[in-house]
Amino acid sequence: MVTWSICGRLTSHSLGLQSPSPKSRPPQPLQQNPNASNEFLTETPPRNHSYQISNPVLTLIFLWRTLLSPYDTSAPINPNCLSTNPSQQNVLFPSLSSAIESSIVCDSVYFVRIAECSYEYEQTYAFFPLLPLCMSMLSRTDLAPLVPVIGQRPVLGLSGNVINNIGFVFAAGYLYRYSETLFALFSVGGLYHLISGKDVIAVLWFALSGFSRSHGVLSAGYFCFQTMHQTYDAVFSRKCPFAVVGGALPCICIFAPFVAFQAYGYNNICLGHLPSNMRPWCKARVPLLYNYIQSHYWGVGFLRYFQVKRLPNFLLASPILSLTLCSIVHYAKSKSETFFSLGFRAPPEDKDSAAVLFSLAEYSSRSQENHNLKARNQVNKDGAALVSEEHKLSAKRGYLSVAVLPCILHLGFMAATAFFVTHVQVATHFLSFSPALYWFASYIMKSRGTGKRRGYIVWAYSAAYILLGSLLFSNFYPFT
Repeated sequence: MVTWSICGRLTSHSLGLQSPSPKSRPPQPLQQNPNASNEFLTETPPRNHSYQISNPVLTLIFLWRTLLSPYDTSAPINPNCLSTNPSQQNVLFPSLSSAIESSIVCDSVYFVRIAECSYEYEQTYAFFPLLPLCMSMLSRTDLAPLVPVIGQRPVLGLSGNVINNIGFVFAAGYLYRYSETLFALFSVGGLYHLISGKDVIAVLWFALSGFSRSHGVLSAGYFCFQTMHQTYDAVFSRKCPFAVVGGALPCICIFAPFVAFQAYGYNNICLGHLPSNMRPWCKARVPLLYNYIQSHYWGVGFLRYFQVKRLPNFLLASPILSLTLCSIVHYAKSKSETFFSLGFRAPPEDKDSAAVLFSLAEYSSRSQENHNLKARNQVNKDGAALVSEEHKLSAKRGYLSVAVLPCILHLGFMAATAFFVTHVQVATHFLSFSPALYWFASYIMKSRGTGKRRGYIVWAYSAAYILLGSLLFSNFYPFT
């Protein structure tokens, strides 16, 4: 069975799932269990993992689960919903039900609880509603016949696993064509549609990614990049005077789900209370519930994680951060003028290969006509010249093409956030939805000389990640 994430040892108190009276519903602090290791952060921020598991990895997982006891202890946490009366549910296969419920741990406890009971506590608003909504719908439709067999909560858990794995497969398909599953699906899919010139579909998919995870709103950066070049063209060509307005609309649409969810939390927690009884964030000039939860419950903030006892977590994140740094530095050194000018000084022929991102529709049309003419003339030449032309075209579309620049800038911002702001050990899954990482890994694997040796290092890291991941992740030890 595919698991979702790891948090370490948690109790009902640390998860905030006690059962106060329905009228009060106070926010409960998330606290680290004193029995848990202090060397690894166990009160990690919300995250949602999923793997597309091959048969060997699945075998390893079953082996490690048999040999080791799970580190996470949150599976038995299942108090009744505050809005319903306690009821005893009889199922046909209680053993199967218990086995499935034992896999509902850590973040999945939150997601299942939200799908079953909606948002009851303040800290649950750190988990965005798209996945719980999909889980609830699936458990009430296609998987509804299983409820009398194994019970409502196990069916919700199965729904989450089904949705996550389906999302992972489709996300991989989009990555191939041009993790966190739902988020990866909509993020990578949105980028694919953007590069394909389908801006409306791209905005919709990016907005859904923001409805799944908070940092989905950063996908608006792609449209900011596009708008920046549109505005530049408008100023010098005296065309498209509404370029900025046109670029702002997609960004507003992408931010809309995040803003709407914050408003939903404000309405549920702040409205109808006296100022003296309001939570601190309710009184802020810009009341952002998500920022308060991350700071108050998980200690997220600029340089707040730079502590000596957190060094093991920095080591845990060092491989993915090193790969990210190498990908950015290599691109910057190879395309320095393009990189440091943010694409404004890129050669015109390179910009044409990414005309959708640079909004060079007119230039692209003229250049395409010239390219077609050259291609027709090239047919009459020898085969070696044809191979040379194909090689040049491949170079324009490869990792060092100007079309990759927005992805590199986006990856750099995400990496800086992961290192300086968030809990650094989540960097692997935090950055895993960035296509630039996979493009760079494949790029160095196909390189010769020194690049080929670096490719072997990437292969070794990937194999070690699978081996250790099947051991640590499946037993909910600190690994991400």
